[in-house]
Amino acid sequence: MCCFAGPVKSVTDTNLFARLSGNGTQLLAYQMKFETEKENAMILPLPVATPAREDSLQFISLKEYDSLFDDMDRAFPVIKPPSRGYGVPLSAAASAIDSPLVVHDVGDFVASFVPTMNDFGRLDPRFVIPKSSWDKIPQYADYGFAVFQLKDLKGKPHPMAFEFETRMKNEIFFPTVHIHDGEVHRREHFDHTLYLQNAEFDKVVGKYVNHRVKDSATGFVRSKDIARRFCEVEKAAGLVDGNLLLHRIEMRGTMENKDVIAPVAAAHGKTPGFRFGHLLSITPALLGMCGLGWIINRRNRLRREG
Repeated sequence: MCCFAGPVKSVTDTNLFARLSGNGTQLLAYQMKFETEKENAMILPLPVATPAREDSLQFISLKEYDSLFDDMDRAFPVIKPPSRGYGVPLSAAASAIDSPLVVHDVGDFVASFVPTMNDFGRLDPRFVIPKSSWDKIPQYADYGFAVFQLKDLKGKPHPMAFEFETRMKNEIFFPTVHIHDGEVHRREHFDHTLYLQNAEFDKVVGKYVNHRVKDSATGFVRSKDIARRFCEVEKAAGLVDGNLLLHRIEMRGTMENKDVIAPVAAAHGKTPGFRFGHLLSITPALLGMCGLGWIINRRNRLRREG
């Protein structure tokens, strides 16, 4: 999800990677190019298992592996002449406490995890959002929120990454809804590449054909080989399974503004693939959520006190 605390001038070349751990958690990495006029923060709503706690999400620093998605891209080499076939088309809160939420240094980011909407009250009092406002956006009523402050005003920072306890045991969640100007539009321009790993996908795919030829069993393009042939797995801090394939879809152009969910429960008689999540109908209360300048204020205050 491209949800920013303030307006942005541009967001392009967005890459996401996701994998279920097999232990009730999902791993997620996110990277993009952006430009903003003022200090900004990105907010990622997540389908955390409830009741959520502060330790329901663990941040992962990829400061030493800013080329993660470049390496993943190499797993899908172009074979000339390109094939003409394109396969399947892209078709209750935990109890709040009074102590402030923990602020984490995660590589080039300052980040916090807000377990529930009620926990926004544990932020800087100047940025408390009334519950009546949150009631107007029921789609995320029981989600948790990962918040990353962007260090610079433009560029391509190293990937943001974390592992969270997920309620989706047989589905992989990609936060892809756009919120760039304080509003949610029904259709948005996408410039996204989504990667995932899952053993069920590996079991059903055929041979690698080309960089844009989707496998008929999954609707994703499978990588030419397993991940460790292309990625520096030791730098990925447990994010990437070196013995699994990578699977990729590209989302380019104007599309419905929705999250993407990939079912992976082939073992239960379902075909692996992906679907869009719920389209958000967010009211001006979103301006409250996107007013999370608290994290910027907190970092600057800590610097002054230090």
